[in-house]
Amino acid sequence: MSVISEENVRGGNVFKEIGADDGDWEPTEIESLCMNCYQNGTTRLLLTKIPFFKEIIVSSFSCPNCSWSNTEIQSAGRIQDQGVCYTLKVKTKQDLNREVVKSDSATTRIPELDFEIPPFTQKGALSTIEGLLDRAVAGLEQDQTLRRASHPEVAEKIDDFIQKLKTLKEVENEFTVVIEDPSGNSFVENPNAPQKDEALMVSRFKRTVQQDIQLGLRADDDEGLEEEPAANDLDAMRNEVLVFNTNCPECNAPASTNMKLVQIPHFKEVIIMATNCDSCGHRTNEVKSGGATEEQGTKITLHITDPSDMTRDVLKSETCSILIPELEFELGMAAVGGKFTTLEGLLKDIKDLIVSKNPFMCGDSSTTDRVQKLSDFGEKIDKIIAGEMDVHFVLDDLAGNSYLQNVYAPEPDPEMTVEKYTRSFEQNEELGLNDMKTEEYQEEKKELPAAAERTE
Repeated sequence: MSVISEENVRGGNVFKEIGADDGDWEPTEIESLCMNCYQNGTTRLLLTKIPFFKEIIVSSFSCPNCSWSNTEIQSAGRIQDQGVCYTLKVKTKQDLNREVVKSDSATTRIPELDFEIPPFTQKGALSTIEGLLDRAVAGLEQDQTLRRASHPEVAEKIDDFIQKLKTLKEVENEFTVVIEDPSGNSFVENPNAPQKDEALMVSRFKRTVQQDIQLGLRADDDEGLEEEPAANDLDAMRNEVLVFNTNCPECNAPASTNMKLVQIPHFKEVIIMATNCDSCGHRTNEVKSGGATEEQGTKITLHITDPSDMTRDVLKSETCSILIPELEFELGMAAVGGKFTTLEGLLKDIKDLIVSKNPFMCGDSSTTDRVQKLSDFGEKIDKIIAGEMDVHFVLDDLAGNSYLQNVYAPEPDPEMTVEKYTRSFEQNEELGLNDMKTEEYQEEKKELPAAAERTE
């Protein structure tokens, strides 16, 4: 039996990337019970790294007695800071070939059929849209023989529904697939990358207390216990750097995050959070707006004409989209999170996201055309940074909380335009503002002291 050596565990090499020269890195073998014939079989566990999933556990069971086998994938990486929801409009049969990473905490829905696969009812898998449909059909067909004998009416209804699922694979009519994952570890392929995918909408959300409990991030008795910050905490944060313990997003080693309130000249106050890992050297920073959502959205357009433009400071909030019209490129909200960096740093982050960290740039998921297309995009980004391409760089922030430095301040910048616009109903809905009411709340708050006096 092969086991993971103590030396590898101490050296932090439990999860290792698979390579051509890794013949000595064997999977762990465990004798386990076969659930088909109830005799002993063998389970092999391989702890490795693949794109997007980062650390994963590949589990493969085989039984020499009845030849039954089973393979599963489990994510061993960290739970992301926010949940993610992918909404895909399946319009052609090519959309069925989109690759999907679905974690076990993800909920899959097809609204047109009122069909839902709840979280933690299926194991995590690397599949396609067609594979998700086939997996759903296989699950419904599993006990149909018994149902036909004991509950023929129920079995007939399930047969009708199975036929509807199979019909979806013909794509005679457009349908929607929604994958909502509170852990943030699911993914749906964009075959048009780096261009925007018109059929795919990606949104990120803050987990509820119940979802934190499901993921094991809170104790069961923590529900409803939300502490409100003291009134003087904000003043204390302005004068000092707050430090709290966390884990590195790359190697999961203990690390510390520094948080500070910073006033940006000619703009507003923001919260900057920076994490440094002493174990692997990974560094990351994130920016949150310290102010309220502006009454209007902001669109900032910079005409990049000189390499010196790369030194401009940029504050990109989580509600800001990025456009480069000359490259037909658009990056949606929250794709690279909130950042306070330079224009060069932001462009490098975009290149890393689209090229270096793209899960479909390597391995079995890659194709020659896709790799070439994304490599060409990375080269164009390098040319923009080097000042060899004149392009327009656009920051479109629905909440109006993004900023691009004006090097001519307080005079107008001849290469930069700032437009204010009124948000549409759909844009307010995306920010959650349509259902947010504060007028009556303020009136009720003012009436509370008088009500309290009457009570006394």
